[in-house]
This record gives sequence, C-alpha cells and structure tokens, in this order.
Amino acid sequence: MRWRATTAPAPAPTGPGLADLTGDRRLRRLELTVTRRLDGLLHGRYRGLLPGPGSETAGSREYRPGEDEVRRMDWAVTARTTVPHVRQVDADRELTTWLLVDASPSMEYGTAELDKRELAVAAVAAVGFLTAGVGNRLGAQVLGPDGLRRFPPRSGRTHLLGLLRALLTAPRVGGHDGDGPVPAGPDLADGLAAVQRVALRRGLVVVVSDFLDGLPDDPRQAPSWEAPLRRLAVRHQVLAVEVTDPRELELPDVGLVTLVDPETGRRRELWTGDRALRERYAAAASAQRDQVRQALRRCAATHLPLRTDRDWGADIVRHVRAQRRLVAAPARAPRGGAA
Repeated sequence: MRWRATTAPAPAPTGPGLADLTGDRRLRRLELTVTRRLDGLLHGRYRGLLPGPGSETAGSREYRPGEDEVRRMDWAVTARTTVPHVRQVDADRELTTWLLVDASPSMEYGTAELDKRELAVAAVAAVGFLTAGVGNRLGAQVLGPDGLRRFPPRSGRTHLLGLLRALLTAPRVGGHDGDGPVPAGPDLADGLAAVQRVALRRGLVVVVSDFLDGLPDDPRQAPSWEAPLRRLAVRHQVLAVEVTDPRELELPDVGLVTLVDPETGRRRELWTGDRALRERYAAAASAQRDQVRQALRRCAATHLPLRTDRDWGADIVRHVRAQRRLVAAPARAPRGGAA
C-alpha cells in the first residue's frame, strides 16, 4: 500500500522546514539542531549510539535463545542469578558506521513540517554527529531509482557535511507526482546486500527507510528485505530508523482525493467521506506498520520510529536514553538482589 494522496490539504506547518531553506543554510540548521539538542543532552557519558559491538563491558542482560551468541555468556551473573545472562559491551571508540539511506520515490512525500526525505536526512545528521569521534568513520550507501551511490567510510566533519549536502541537493524524483512510472532501480534488499559486501569490520549499520519496499500483501510472508537484514544483524549492531508520515496511517475526511503510486505513477480516485473506507484504510495501514515492526524484531534490529509530524530530535533523545537504561538495568539488578 504505497499510494499517496495528491489533493488532500496538508496541515499548517509549525515552522519552516528544510525545504524552505537553501544551500548551506540547511546544513547549518541541521548541525545546530543536532549539536545543541542531541549532543548537549547525550554526549556527557556517550560511547556509542547503541550498545555494542565493542570490547568495553557495559553490563549484562538476559540471554535470548536464537539471537545471542553463546560465547558472550556472562557466567558470573548467570551463576549468581540462576538465569542465563550475556555480556553487553559499548561500541569501540574506533567505530565504523555504515548508513543505508532510502531515497526511493516513496520517500518523496510529506504533509507536515518535513517530508520523509528531509526527515531521513535529519536522521543521518543525528547519526553522523552522535557517532563522530577520533578514529570513527562513517560510510553510506544511498538507494535511489538510478542505482546505489556509495560514500566510502571516512572520518571528520567535512566528510559528514559533504554527505549531508549530497542528500539535501539530490534531484527530486519526478514519478511521485504522477508524471509517469519511475525507472525500476535496486530495492531495499539490494541495498542491504551491498552494505554487507562493504561492511567487513564489525560495527554499526543504520538503515533509514520507510520499509515499504518489498512488503508482501500476505502478512504471513516475510518482506524481501528481512533475510539480508537478518544476515547483517548477525555480525553488526543494526539500527532501523523507520520514517513515516501521518497521512500514511489514516485518511482525512476531505472529499474526493487522487492517490498516486509513487513507484509506478498509477492514479486512483477515492471519496474520503466514506467512514467505512477510512476505517479500512487505517486498519490496513496499522497492520502494515505492525508487519514492519515484527520483521525488524525477528531480525534483532533496534527499531527507532520517526514521524514527520513529531519532534524528531526529542524522539532520538528518548530512544538513546531508553537504550542506556536497558543496558544498565540488568547490570544493577544482580547487585541489588545480592545486597
């Protein structure tokens, strides 16, 4: 279900979006947002955007059969609590992060302050600035209808700003406005396979996408991207940043709307005054997002949902803090019980 409304009125934005700015002004705004809000709130004890992989102990948590490696068992905590635990480690200081950024036509949509593509760039900026450090490197694969564009892993602010500039200034895909089908390009599964070929060293892999590509109509079937994502998660720590827009989750009652499939340019008209239709749409959209969540969980990927109508900076802060609490809580529990 990748149809997009083209005639439904968008809600009034709460402030200027990235599209209202040009050139380096957009880069400066992104950098200030991340460094002032995220960096200031998180950087004090920051060692990695996610716990592991690495070598510095960061506590223990309960063993998950089928997900955790036996060689990471924390036998001391297991013996003390009689419950199997595994060691958790913070990411090494010299961390290599690979980004897979979805720039397919379905990302060219938004009805709030940002569109999905701009929110994806904001997520890339957050990951880039939060993982920046001496010796840390950042590489990226950008998935577009014309193929995969690779940015080799490098360190430094100049490299990150160059990546952000390329993402912000990339031409918009014409097919999402219904001007005709977009030439078929690599899908999300191809992008994940490409990341696996270049990410040779254990590190962090961040996938920024709406994960609509490759979703089967039958929810009992796995998405086409699940198997390659699962293979990546065996070796790397994987963060899946899911980007959505509120109009993808429910239809407003605005009368007749024209929906366009951004991948093919096909059009369909719907009368949104039909309450039953709106309820079916909302139920189908909810089932679709649940399908994505379940697939990410099966892949053992950390899930970070972002929406174009929410404060993405606050959502990232809450996510990182929640990850820290998950790491710290199991480590504190055994000591408290012993006391």
